[in-house]
Amino acid sequence: MNLLIRIQWFLFLGAAVLVPLLEAGETFELISVQRIWSEGRHNAFTDLIRFQEQWFCTFREGDAHVGGDGKIRVLTSTNGRDWVSAALLSEAGVDLRDPKLSVTPDAQLMLTLGGSVYAGRTLQTRQPRVAFSRDGRMWTAPQRVLSAGEWLWRVTWHEGRAYGVSYSTPARSAGDTNPPPNWRVNLYVSHDGVAFQHLALLAVPGQPNEATLRFLANGDGVALLRREGPGQDRAAWIGHSAAPYTDWQWRPAGLQIGGPNFIVLPGGRLIASGRYYGEGPGGARTFVGRMTLEGVTPDLILPSGGDCSYPGMVWFDDRLWLSYYSSHGGKSEIYLAQVRVD
Repeated sequence: MNLLIRIQWFLFLGAAVLVPLLEAGETFELISVQRIWSEGRHNAFTDLIRFQEQWFCTFREGDAHVGGDGKIRVLTSTNGRDWVSAALLSEAGVDLRDPKLSVTPDAQLMLTLGGSVYAGRTLQTRQPRVAFSRDGRMWTAPQRVLSAGEWLWRVTWHEGRAYGVSYSTPARSAGDTNPPPNWRVNLYVSHDGVAFQHLALLAVPGQPNEATLRFLANGDGVALLRREGPGQDRAAWIGHSAAPYTDWQWRPAGLQIGGPNFIVLPGGRLIASGRYYGEGPGGARTFVGRMTLEGVTPDLILPSGGDCSYPGMVWFDDRLWLSYYSSHGGKSEIYLAQVRVD
């Protein structure tokens, strides 16, 4: 598909700004976009969900992209336009990062988040955390899961079980000058969101890390996984497996994707979003596009640029709702977009 850049004006909270939009024909149409939070010095890494007929959006607030004592903010809205803070989770001396929302079989909101300890900007250790809430406002204290060095980036509930891909980096001795070893990605499963069992080692080279896993109507699992190893090949990979999800087939997605996310629409169509590194003005941007088991197409570029992306995605009221962050306005802030998908 030929990708044409056009310039359109969008209204952000009463202020008009000039942003690039990728021409998408009749497939995707941007209905609206609004800034919903900018209180923190650096607001980033979002997720979005509907729970108890309300919207909940979560993200990290910190001093910068990396380091410090990052906190997890949870916003709520009844109409998708007016947002208020519902909760702020923190842990002394720990940078809480990349919160992801899901709903457990016993009707609780579940937060999956990373907990990193830094010396300046140098990572010392990390371990995943989980927290739970009955109403999105009162949360349990972040509880450690898996083991130190792991990063359980997102879980998806399917038939009463939580499935998630965790990545880890092999330890290296001081003064080791050899090329960095491949990172490992493993699939885990849990009945309660706390105790996880190892299900499969995923044979993906090239420093694989962030991954979203979804399930098709026939029960098959599909994964969209970020890769960023040395060299030119940093394309994300798409994985596919039938139950019990121990035998995966992989192929390149056709483009590099940061913060990969995708959802399965009611008719079975896959729609992906994440950080787009393709050619065009503004550097990295946030895309929405078609996804199949063979690849991903960046059909629509949302108003974004610089430090950006990490979208949350919800299909509601016959349209796609996306939370994401972007620094194209000069500061890293949280946005909510609505997209029509023909």
